[in-house]
This record gives sequence, C-alpha cells and structure tokens, in this order.
Amino acid sequence: MSRRCQLTGKKANNAFAISHSHRRTKRLQQVNLQNKRVWWAKGNRWVKLKLSTKAIKTLEKKGLDAMAKEAGINLNHY
Repeated sequence: MSRRCQLTGKKANNAFAISHSHRRTKRLQQVNLQNKRVWWAKGNRWVKLKLSTKAIKTLEKKGLDAMAKEAGINLNHY
C-alpha cells in the first residue's frame, strides 16, 4: 500500500534539499502517517485506517462518517 492518507488522500511532495552553499538536490517530503484504530459508532466496531495527523485532528471535529462520505470510502471494507 502506498504512503497515502486513506481519508484525505495526502501523499508525498517533491521538494529540494538546499545546502549552505545553496546547492539544491531533489528530495521527498513524506506525509506524517499514523496507523490509527478509530471507533465507528454507526457500524458499532473499531476500524483500522492509515491517517495523516492533519486528518486525525479533522476527524475529531467532523466525525468518521462525514469524512468517509467526503472521501467516498465504504467503511465496511476496513
């Protein structure tokens, strides 16, 4: 599975590592992903998801059902 947030779709970003002499080399800025077990009240069970830390903060505000609906995810498969 790729390093991608399952709810927001966040993925790695191409960037430059810039040295003191301003020499630029390509590098990847990875997403801060966490394997998280989230309680799904509607399904009355735990769901394991790979989420970015930003998604975890948003999840606390919006709720799992709303975010899964926005992402087009069927939680019965997780």
